[in-house]
Amino acid sequence: MSILIDQGTRVLVQGVTGSQGRRDTKHCLDYETRVVCGVTPGKGGEEVHGLPVYNSVAEATAVHAVDCSLLFVPPLATKDAVLESLAAGIKLVVALAEFVPRHDTAIIAAAAREARAIVVGCNTNGLISPGKCKVGGIGGDRPYDCYVPGRIGVVSRSGGMSAELARVLKFAGLGVTTSVSMGGDVIPGTPMVEYVKMFVADPETDGIVVFGEPGTRAEHDVAAFLRAGGCPKPLVALLAGEFQERYPKGVSFGHVAAMIESDTDTVSAKRRMLADSGALVAHSLGDIPRLMQGALKK
Repeated sequence: MSILIDQGTRVLVQGVTGSQGRRDTKHCLDYETRVVCGVTPGKGGEEVHGLPVYNSVAEATAVHAVDCSLLFVPPLATKDAVLESLAAGIKLVVALAEFVPRHDTAIIAAAAREARAIVVGCNTNGLISPGKCKVGGIGGDRPYDCYVPGRIGVVSRSGGMSAELARVLKFAGLGVTTSVSMGGDVIPGTPMVEYVKMFVADPETDGIVVFGEPGTRAEHDVAAFLRAGGCPKPLVALLAGEFQERYPKGVSFGHVAAMIESDTDTVSAKRRMLADSGALVAHSLGDIPRLMQGALKK
């Protein structure tokens, strides 16, 4: 199994006629993802890679069954595009754009909760269930270089680190059920802990790897879930950004959300908190397979 996507997932692409939309949609199709159609206002009637293009999501879903909407949409248009997909009843939306205004991300997160839907992002490169489906630019045109099927679930605040985590698992003889790049914004469409809960519920996921950074409550929520006894599976956490503790508070590095505003936002504090809650804390990529394999043997 996997979470969120599998070989049966039917994908609609908003912004399919743009250059990035065309390129990454082709990579998804090459991976045998079931992309069924595209949407670009004013471009209805065109075709991209043999896919029909519609003017609106409502028009597309009147013709096609759709499970997931993938958005290649500019930041200032992302909120309306997400809301359009949710209004059409689509329960999984992947919003790639960076620099979506924070007020818009708050609206997106609230709308997702109300619709009981999952929004991955904003500021994500997507998600992949190796050998089954990939949605977004994750893995590029050579996803098997990093992502191979296995029994470890991955959720990362960094898209680039999603690949690094999967690659180190691959070369240790492990693999991935689903890898989710949850996005690097302050307000994610779906919190990290919700993905952890999905992996706990997935019978074919034996262990979980999370990648964290300074800032936000993401890792705090995961630690609280662990303390409450909600995660019987081994969870390995790698956090990067300890260097930020040498700089003034209120400065972000990399992702906009990677900002230390109080001492509890630091990587050092989060490592202690996660370790005290039962997580296995890695200090390097090489620690991850060693910690996971040791926990799985027990």
